[in-house]
Amino acid sequence: MKKIKIVIFLLGLAVSIFLLLMRTPEGLTRQGQNALSVFFFAVTMWITGALPLPVTGIAIFALLPLLRVLPAKTTFSLFGSNAVFFILGAFILASAMMKTKLSTRFALHFLKGLDRSPLSLFTAIFLISAFLAFWMPEHAVAALMLPVVLEIAGGLNLTPKKENYGRLLFLAIAWGAIIGGVATFLGGARNPLAVGILYENYNQTISFAGWMLAVVPVVIIILAVVWILMRISFRIDIPDVSAARRTLTSKIKEMGRMGTAEKGTAIIILITILSWIFLSTLLGLAVIAIIGSLLLFIFRIITWKDIENYINWGIILMYGGAIALGSALEITGAASWLARTFIGDKILSPYLFIFTISLASILLTEGISNVAAVACILPVAFSLGRAFGINPIVTTFAVAVPAGLAFCLPISTPANAIAYSSGYYRVKDSLKLGIFLNIISFLIFNLMVRFYWPLIGLKP
Repeated sequence: MKKIKIVIFLLGLAVSIFLLLMRTPEGLTRQGQNALSVFFFAVTMWITGALPLPVTGIAIFALLPLLRVLPAKTTFSLFGSNAVFFILGAFILASAMMKTKLSTRFALHFLKGLDRSPLSLFTAIFLISAFLAFWMPEHAVAALMLPVVLEIAGGLNLTPKKENYGRLLFLAIAWGAIIGGVATFLGGARNPLAVGILYENYNQTISFAGWMLAVVPVVIIILAVVWILMRISFRIDIPDVSAARRTLTSKIKEMGRMGTAEKGTAIIILITILSWIFLSTLLGLAVIAIIGSLLLFIFRIITWKDIENYINWGIILMYGGAIALGSALEITGAASWLARTFIGDKILSPYLFIFTISLASILLTEGISNVAAVACILPVAFSLGRAFGINPIVTTFAVAVPAGLAFCLPISTPANAIAYSSGYYRVKDSLKLGIFLNIISFLIFNLMVRFYWPLIGLKP
């Protein structure tokens, strides 16, 4: 794997330098040519990890004005995208849930109510991981669930890498969070990033309720199918989970009664979510997220010091760089030139177009960050979609949703890496079923695009 990344790094760097030095091709401006050079540089860094993701984001802000792709003022103004401030607010809200342990209390009570048999305990862990990822970043859900399930596994005397049931429980954390994370804007950075790029390119947006209407039915079907396949692939090999109930009861007693901070957080989170659903068209997602965050500070539920350890500042920096790069490719015409060069005048049917870009998205996300996958694919997909008359909102969904469905490798997503760190399963355990889950979820997504989305007015 390291050798492959070294080859990719050398090739990507060579392409970037070549693009800077070559004669400008017909139909491409000099600014567009330089934008493509920055694009290949960024993709190379994202794939190989030669530079950390946030450092690459910062580098983009330096390179665009340096190479005269965009004026410095324009470049830096793109960091002020609505999507950046939405995800900042979402991180603050999630950090309050974790700091006050509201999310932990919710998870424990839910698990305690569904742990009467090995099957129901597995189902509970899978579903609570998915549901929490509707409202929190999926990596935060995995980090929250891991210690809880580790205690359950210890109480059941499960041995790492031995019992199927241990594999089942920890894969339930990862895969539940991954699937649930595509359902709303809050489950992962790629969703608001995609909407931010949509807004910068088309001055259009997708409401919180509109995203849920399109994606939650897809999520429910994928959850059901993945649950069945996990149940078939990992035979339950323990007869009783009564020890898990004692562990959960003990943890709940340790937490004590619900405090004022928890209650306040619950009320503010509920108000914020309802506002996103019913008022996002009027006020905007970012404004609502920031107001919700401010309320947490106003009522002294959290302090700035509290959230510093919970917020992934690196993702925010990468976010801004990705949006700036996508805008540069569009403004300079580089994305449309790239699309014309590779596709030519071939006419793709709308559903074949969606099939192709969603396939590219789900394949790329297994090798690089799903945020990076969206940043790489979406600008080019928009240019292709414009040439074929594709609805840009559908294009946004077709890139962002599959980009979140990475089941195979620990490197694919932080949720996978966190669950794998438990030591209860091997890479081959996730890989042998994960490949099949990628294929199944990809097919389910495309079938829903074809048969469900037209019913709610989403036509390519």
